[in-house]
Amino acid sequence: MVRLAKQEKAATPEPPLTNPAAHRIVTAARRHFFAHGFRSVTMDDLAEELGMSKKTLYASFAGKTDLLRAVLLDKFHSIETDLERIASASSTDVLDSLHQLLACVQRHAEEIQPPFVRDIRREAPEMFQLVQSRRRDVIQRYFGKILDEGRRAGIFRKDISTRLMIEILLGATEAIMNPPKMAELGLTPKTGFLTIITVVLEGVLTEKGRSRERQGEEETRRRGDKERTRRQGDKEETGRQGDKERGDREKRSRGNARASARGDV
Repeated sequence: MVRLAKQEKAATPEPPLTNPAAHRIVTAARRHFFAHGFRSVTMDDLAEELGMSKKTLYASFAGKTDLLRAVLLDKFHSIETDLERIASASSTDVLDSLHQLLACVQRHAEEIQPPFVRDIRREAPEMFQLVQSRRRDVIQRYFGKILDEGRRAGIFRKDISTRLMIEILLGATEAIMNPPKMAELGLTPKTGFLTIITVVLEGVLTEKGRSRERQGEEETRRRGDKERTRRQGDKEETGRQGDKERGDREKRSRGNARASARGDV
């Protein structure tokens, strides 16, 4: 199997945070930075929210740039941990593994909102180089593996090498998934990357792969229909139960009223 990550020296994964104070700081900063951007969040704001002295905060991170770098590395560590768990699971269904990878990427991309992309473009463009480097390594390592397995299984075309597929995916990702172009096209990290990978994968699927994909989509629709039917049934049953309980309460209320009128209570 071709190990694409060897074509270019992979970024060395940094160890996860072990310092409890630093971990708390990064967790809070990650929540604020990705949701609202980091321009308006000050180190003082974080110290106050965490009930932590500024001395303790600055002992862990010299400034916001260092903290931003730690947040990005923590994000990639989370992504790689989840992808590694999927990749290491023994599955003979290539498309199922691919869908799990895409669902994982989608879940992680949802955390990053437009204000963060805006701020990294305006305030810290140098940090985007870190994003590009780690993103390239993730694509080579995990999507390279699944494309290799798919070619052997006849799901992906064998007349296009795995290396070329990955280079096409990387080229499109780097050309489009950068802050200026995303702002120009009105894309979010989630919509941008999923659109790119869908277009690329559609182009390399064999007829066998397309047939399997259609079967998988049909099965997903059937499961969705069953789940919606079940939820509707539960809702109707809940409504019937509620109607019965209201009727019982009204009967008791009328009985109490009659008893009160007779002077029994």
